[in-house]
Amino acid sequence: MKTKTNKNMEKTVKFYVYKTFKIFFYILLGIGIAFLVGYIFMRLWNWLMPYLFGLPEVDYWMALGILLLSKIIFGFGGGNGSGNSKKKKKKDGFKKDSCSNMKWDFSQWKHYDDFWAEEGEQSYKNYIEKKRAEAAHNPTKP
Repeated sequence: MKTKTNKNMEKTVKFYVYKTFKIFFYILLGIGIAFLVGYIFMRLWNWLMPYLFGLPEVDYWMALGILLLSKIIFGFGGGNGSGNSKKKKKKDGFKKDSCSNMKWDFSQWKHYDDFWAEEGEQSYKNYIEKKRAEAAHNPTKP
């Protein structure tokens, strides 16, 4: 018969063995994905770059180096992590404050076609005639 201490010890060991196996599996998975991404990058490079830009073909390790260098230069795509909270607040403030006066009631646009057919086109023609008459009286003004 197992005592309570032995059962707890057995549970603890199973938990840590499971955790260790899980961590080991994720490490292997990450390494496998890194190798696969490098291989895909190499194949894409060797397929496109020599044909498009006349660049030389690269081997696997060079492709992995180019990929790593581009990630260092252009960033790892962290998204909106906690480090970007200042930028996010700034964007949110812009949305709330600056654009509040730009809200339009688009329901009124349903009358635009009728207005243009009845008054708008003729008003525009009158405006053009007025500008031409002004230009005829003041030839120096463009």
